[in-house]
Formats: sequence, structure tokens, C-alpha cells
Amino acid sequence: MTGSDAPPPRPEDPYGGSAQETRIAQQARELDELHRRLGELESRPHRHRHWLRALGSILLILVASLLSLLAVVAVWANSIVRDTDRYVATVAPLASDPDVQRAVTNRVTDVVLRQIDVDALVDQLSRAASEQGVPPKAADLIKNLSGPIDSGLKQLVSTTVMRVVSGPAFEKVWTNANRRAHSAVDKALTGSGGGTVQVRDGQVAIDVAPVVAEVKQRLVDSGLAVAAKIPDVHTDFVVVQSKDIGKIKSYLRVLQILGNWLPVVAVLIAAAGVFVAVHRRRALIGAAIGVFLAMVLLGVVLAVFRAVYLDHLPPGTNSDAAGAIYDALVRFLRSSIRAVGALAVVTALGAFLVGPSRGAVFVRHFCGTGIGAGRDVAASAGLRLGAVGRFVHRFKTWIGAAILVVAAVVLFTWSYPTMAVVLWTAVIVLVAFGIREFLDPGPGTRPEGPGDVTDVT
Repeated sequence: MTGSDAPPPRPEDPYGGSAQETRIAQQARELDELHRRLGELESRPHRHRHWLRALGSILLILVASLLSLLAVVAVWANSIVRDTDRYVATVAPLASDPDVQRAVTNRVTDVVLRQIDVDALVDQLSRAASEQGVPPKAADLIKNLSGPIDSGLKQLVSTTVMRVVSGPAFEKVWTNANRRAHSAVDKALTGSGGGTVQVRDGQVAIDVAPVVAEVKQRLVDSGLAVAAKIPDVHTDFVVVQSKDIGKIKSYLRVLQILGNWLPVVAVLIAAAGVFVAVHRRRALIGAAIGVFLAMVLLGVVLAVFRAVYLDHLPPGTNSDAAGAIYDALVRFLRSSIRAVGALAVVTALGAFLVGPSRGAVFVRHFCGTGIGAGRDVAASAGLRLGAVGRFVHRFKTWIGAAILVVAAVVLFTWSYPTMAVVLWTAVIVLVAFGIREFLDPGPGTRPEGPGDVTDVT
């Protein structure tokens, strides 16, 4: 066969393959491209649904965060009205506050002095001096002593009142009076009825007549016989004074009606926001951060409102006493703010630590390695987990869920959880998870035989 009769050479692919292989590869690439485009077309509705779910989740979480702020105030208002012990615990510290004691002293002193006629007392002294044969000039001199007598009398009454107010008897009277008057607090918030606690003319006032009666008796015992003529005086000590007290009590009344239902609604809405979200763990972190920011906002509002309230007090009002009263009234509200804020932070940290981030993986690996090392040391010392280990390994997820459920039940059934309660609950949860990890021998552990001994002591 000559060179001219030889068959033409087959075209070669630049990479060494035949033309047929090249066509097959090209068809495969075209098929992959079609699959890719088809996947993009199919994913567009899913992306649209994901966007709607994300938007719905964000809106629900924002609403839940706002409701959490109102829920804390609602629980506080409800506790002040419904719980006598809570109300007494709120107002009892005011009896020993120095600023409040000085304000009560000034108020009672003014009331007592208004009941004593200094001019009549001076005339009585002058007549008595004349009857005793005192020279006329000396009697006239006594008539000019009204100023010094008035000053001395004021000092005597003020000192007597301060002794009464600063003594343990006043704390007892104050506490008992407020405990008996608690039934009138609801009337105070609604603006109706009378009682020891009253709301009128933009004021919340407490009748301190028992203090006046005690001061009257002590003045008589000290030799000031004219004090016996002081009639029974019912005088008010203003606890809160504001031109907007009508609006405030209306808002508190609404929150008091909502009571403990608003926290449940807030939790349910937050749970719905997390459930609707595409990335639920991230949504849980966002919900916790939203609640924390709501608590920060509420704390700032309380601080700003305190400054505004003190700046708008009527002239002559003791601002220090008013500040002390305000702080006492919102003391448990601030405690609730710190507790809910701490719970939100703990929840956000917990959701973060179960995630796939490097920091979370490192923490989990570090803790797991440490607990595993401790378990290996215990095993080398003779510990046998046996059936307990197999049970924990099999139901590990359910055990973790049970731990979280128990912690949630404890916090929601606690009457008034504080920040310390939240933090200690978080510590106990961590310890429980650590014990669960310690009792889990892992999937590679050889099952114990019938003769092995189970010992977890």
C-alpha cells in the first residue's frame, strides 16, 4: 500500500482525545449548563418565599421585643396592685430613708406649729408673770419675746418630730399603715374612692395623722401643756405629685388589667418569629438581642423620666425626698429589667454556642475534651457507666431538651425572678449539661457484658 492509498488520519482533540469524545464532553457541558439554568429558574420562587419568611420573622421579633418592654411594666403594675407583700416591700424602705424622714419631719412640724397660737402663749406667760408679782417692765419684756419663743418652740417641735420619725416606732406605723391601706391602692390607680392612699389634684398622698398624734403626746410628756389642745389632725404627705398623674394612672390601670398575660403573648409572638424564620438559630439570637435592647431602652426611659419628674416638681418640694420615693417605687421594676435583660443575654449566648462558628466550635470542643479527659481518668480509676452511659448516649438529645424545659418552667413560675435567679439558673443548666456529657461514653464505647458492674458513685 502506497502512501497515497493510506486512510486519512483521525482528527485529534487538543487534549489527546478523539473528535467524538470532544463532542460528548461538549454535550455534557451543555447539559450541565441547562441543569444549572433550570435550577436557577426553580430556585426563584423559593428565594421569594425565603424573603417573605425573613420579613415576617423580623416583624414578629420586633413586635415581641416591644411587648416584652410593656410586659415588664405590666407585671410590675399588677404586682403593686394585687400583691400586698410586694406593695409593702416597695414602700417600707421609705420609712428609714433620711431624705424622706426630713421631709416628713418638716411637714408634721408645720402642721403642729399651726395648731399652737404663739401669741396666746406669750399673753398667757405675761399674765402669769403679772400674777406672780413680776415688775411691769419685766412683764412687758415677756410680751416682746414672741420671736425667740416661736423659734424655740419650732426647734422643740422639730426635734420631737425627728425623734419620732427616725425611731423604730415610725417604721412600724408606716409599714402597718401601708399594709392596711393596700386595698385603697387600686382606688388610687383608678382615681376613685378614699382611704389612706388617695389621688387628687395630681397628687398621690398618704395620711400621716398617727405621726402627729405621737408627736402631740411626746410634747405633752415633755411639759408643753399647750400641745394637749392640738386637735386630731389628718395631714397628707405627698408621695407623688405631677400634673400628668391622671394619664399615668390610666396607663397603669390598663397595664394592670393586662397583668401576667402580656408576657405570655410576648413569648408566643417571639416563638412564632423564630419558627417562621429561615435560619431559626439566628432568629433566636436576634429575638434575644431585641429583648435585651428593649430592656436597655426601658432603663433609659426610667432614668430620663426621673430627671424630668424632679425638674417639674412644684416650688418648695424636697427634691431629694421625691427622688428617694421615685427610686423606691420603681425598685422592683428595675430589678425585673435586669432579670429579663440577663435572661436575653444568656439565651443569645446559648444559641450562639450551639452554632457552627469557629468560636462556638472551639468552646464546645474545649469543654468536650476536658470533660472527656475527666471521664477517662475516672474510668481508669474503676468507674463503669454501664446502663446509665448507654441510656444517656441513646437519649442525649431528649435529656438536653428536658434540662432546658425544666429551667424555663422554673423561671416562668418564679414569682419575681431577679438577675441572680436567672444567672444561677444558667449556671445550673451548664452544670447539668456537663454532667450529661460526662455520663455519655460516646458511640465507640464497648457495651458492657452481663458481668460488668454499673457504678456512678
